[in-house]
Amino acid sequence: MTYKVASPTELLAVTGWGIRDIKLVKKAYVWPFQKCSQVDLSPVNYTFEVQAMSAEKLPFILPAVFTIGPQVEDQEKVLLYAKLLSSHDKQSNHVNELVQGVIEGETRVLAASMTMEEIFKGTKEFKKEVFEKVQLELNQFGLLIYNANVKQLVDVPGHEYFSYLGQKTQMEAANQAKVDVAEARMKGQVGEKLRDGQTRQNAAKIDAETKIIKMQREGEGEKETVRVKTDVQIFQYEKEAEVAEANAELATKKAGWTRLAQLAEVEASKAVDLRTAELQSEVERKNALTRTEKLKAEFLSKASVEYDIKVQEANWELYKNQRAADAVAYEKQKSAEAQKAIADAAFYASQQAAEADLYAKKKEAEGIMAMAEAQGAYLDTLLKQLGGNYEALRDYIMLTNGAYLEIAKINSQAVQGLNPKISIWTGANGNGDHGGNGAMKEVAGVYSMLPPLLKTVNEQTGMLPPPWLGKLTEAGSSASK
Repeated sequence: MTYKVASPTELLAVTGWGIRDIKLVKKAYVWPFQKCSQVDLSPVNYTFEVQAMSAEKLPFILPAVFTIGPQVEDQEKVLLYAKLLSSHDKQSNHVNELVQGVIEGETRVLAASMTMEEIFKGTKEFKKEVFEKVQLELNQFGLLIYNANVKQLVDVPGHEYFSYLGQKTQMEAANQAKVDVAEARMKGQVGEKLRDGQTRQNAAKIDAETKIIKMQREGEGEKETVRVKTDVQIFQYEKEAEVAEANAELATKKAGWTRLAQLAEVEASKAVDLRTAELQSEVERKNALTRTEKLKAEFLSKASVEYDIKVQEANWELYKNQRAADAVAYEKQKSAEAQKAIADAAFYASQQAAEADLYAKKKEAEGIMAMAEAQGAYLDTLLKQLGGNYEALRDYIMLTNGAYLEIAKINSQAVQGLNPKISIWTGANGNGDHGGNGAMKEVAGVYSMLPPLLKTVNEQTGMLPPPWLGKLTEAGSSASK
């Protein structure tokens, strides 16, 4: 009895005592009166050059490579292969001739039913047909086609069909290429001329439209200038008319007021005179009526003369006031025109200054935005190069900007000129030796530390110890009370 184990690509075929047909296992005990053989399941490549003939009686060679092996997924097919072919080496002439005969037979039968054009153009379908028909024949031997590669069809010596066909295709392609080149050249030349003509037409059209628009703009500008000048002139005339009307109204009112005042004054004076005359006539009426009438006539004549004088004086005052009002009005008119011119000049100057300031602000803002964008891109690139490490980016920026050097310089300037004083003192006896025992040793140590401590505080802060603790001597020691 022996124990046998098959390799990963093999099976053990056990026959004999106790086994009805064939037992296929990976490992088994082989008892007496039993026989064990190894069945290789690995596929094998078979390369053939099949000579076939098409339906037009044109011979050709079909190079092909088939990968064939047992159908390991089907237990019955494996058993069939073990019975029929396992006793032969897969590279033996028997198996090779068997597979080659099946492939050549099916290929020739299929090629005989197709024209050369169908075989050449439908290589994929031809390969599929050969694969299916060969597989049907190999199933009876338990074999499976794992892969089949059909190479390029080859001419049989003396029959250069594919060579002539290739030359034909090549010449057709060359002729078509020449036609395509000539057509492309023609399209290029025609397109160039067409584009040139369209460019010139569009340029002439744009020039004409530009001239028309320019003339329209110039006409509109001239119209606007005339309109503005007309409006300004009308405004000036209206203002001058309003001023003249106001001056005339003022002069009329002043004349009326003067006339009324003078009339009131004359009337008041005459009323006094009349009242006096009435009283006088009342007193003397009884003595002399004739004298009274005479005196009355004399007073009336005098009143008429005085009235004429007053009227002339009033007319003179009115004329003088009118002339003065006209002079004032003319002066005010010229002053208003000068102020308006000054205001227009100041407004234009302020407008130009504002526009210049606005333009400068815009350019400054654009510069700041461009600088910010550039700095943002620079920082983003640095951050990507540093793997998103913000601390490393900060250190790099501080190094490139000289921040650490500036910090060191500021620190050095901060301590420059300082003269620190350092005091060192030891224990009770001045050399670190605390001789003696008990609490007095500690008290003595603290007492000996006070003088240098107080001296150091005084030197560095200027503070003196309290009187109850002691005072500092010139030698620097502290005398306790």
